[in-house]
Amino acid sequence: MDDLPRPDAWPNPLQRARDLSGQLAAAADEIERTQRIPEPLLSAIHDARLPRMLLPRTYGGDEVDPWTYLYTIEEIARHDGSVGWNLFVANSSALIAPFLPPDVARTIYSDPRTIIAWGPPNPCRATAVEGGYIVKGRWDFASGCRQANWMGAHCQVTEPDGSLRLNRWGRPTIRTLLFPVAQANLIHTWDVIGLRGTASDSYTVDDVFVPEAFSSTREDPSLRLVRGPLYAFTMHGLYAVGVAGVAMGLARAMHEAFVTLAKEKAPRYVGRLADSATIQDKVARTRAELDAARAYLVETLRDIYAQADDIAPIDTPERARVRLACAHAIATSESVADWCYKAAGTTAIFLGSAFERRWRDLHTVSQQIQSRAQHFEQVGQNLLVSAQPVFFYGRGGRATSVARLRSKSRATGVARPDLLPQRPQHLADERVLVRRVEPAHHGDDIVLAVDPGHVAAGTRACQSVSR
Repeated sequence: MDDLPRPDAWPNPLQRARDLSGQLAAAADEIERTQRIPEPLLSAIHDARLPRMLLPRTYGGDEVDPWTYLYTIEEIARHDGSVGWNLFVANSSALIAPFLPPDVARTIYSDPRTIIAWGPPNPCRATAVEGGYIVKGRWDFASGCRQANWMGAHCQVTEPDGSLRLNRWGRPTIRTLLFPVAQANLIHTWDVIGLRGTASDSYTVDDVFVPEAFSSTREDPSLRLVRGPLYAFTMHGLYAVGVAGVAMGLARAMHEAFVTLAKEKAPRYVGRLADSATIQDKVARTRAELDAARAYLVETLRDIYAQADDIAPIDTPERARVRLACAHAIATSESVADWCYKAAGTTAIFLGSAFERRWRDLHTVSQQIQSRAQHFEQVGQNLLVSAQPVFFYGRGGRATSVARLRSKSRATGVARPDLLPQRPQHLADERVLVRRVEPAHHGDDIVLAVDPGHVAAGTRACQSVSR
């Protein structure tokens, strides 16, 4: 795909999204009723390349920065929350591409209308066989499956001897298996109050063979084959950015609708809403809350992106910053939407109003895993309990902090033993001092020395030198 025009030559995805505003608004009722994105809107979305914002450029994607992605999802969700949600999911599934063999990623995304849909991991397992896997089971919450041409299944792997395949941390690995949508049986189960147009249905597969090359794992960042600061963000972090974009778009649309309503509506015994000092105060405060939440999230994304390494994933403190900013944006959006709905009075309760569908959509967003209140608790624990990790990288006897390492010209190594590349030549002539932070033991204060001689030989001889 190297002959494709560079994304720089195309309009900014935010502008492309704005150009679709009229079509989105016109199709919103049909999307809600049929739980499908109709033509010609679906083709227009593909022509605007909106499902490819997070796909690597080398595979025909736009590989935009995360705040542009946030703005674009927010803009789409202002006009239709279900389309905004499905585009966030389509872009999130494209994040598997950096973990696939390049020829496989190009095969899947050679179709300009490719969308991968999947449901979250569950107890279903795949069986390892010669050349790949046999998978059978059922998955739910497959947003966008009615527009997808590929499906995925996240599952544990049973080895031929009956044992579970373990990852290098000694825990059961979760592998992602990809296959054409025709090999799945889609089941209508999405009978819900909000985000109805996403058609987040269930699906089953029955003894489908998936070649090894069409599988990967998202749990090990060191297996990523595509460089770039965008992919230094964790997949869960970018998931949260997408959810925040949907929530903010819905809340902003409700706020705009209330401002318009307040200039016209005069409830009995109250007078025009716009003339109420209480309403004036709250309109200003809620607008500031939305703008501040967005600015905080954008500043967080810009700051981390500017320091991100081409190879190593962002560290635990940066992941916590992304999580906090996204959780705050989602919670703020819910709060603002609730006030707008209440303040609009009976106007908000009628089907087809500017409030009721968006309120239902946002409260469906609020039930999703990325919207859990526990995220604040987890970040608070990180801030109060865990000391800031300090990573060091040494060359020729000199130790350098990883913050200084994060320039693209010097991105030649990784800063954690659990993230050492599978291709040891990256560190063949280096000596690295690192702090170990494994997924199950965040805050483990073990400093390790990696002997480059052993690394070059294909083994890792790690000796604890301090605690």
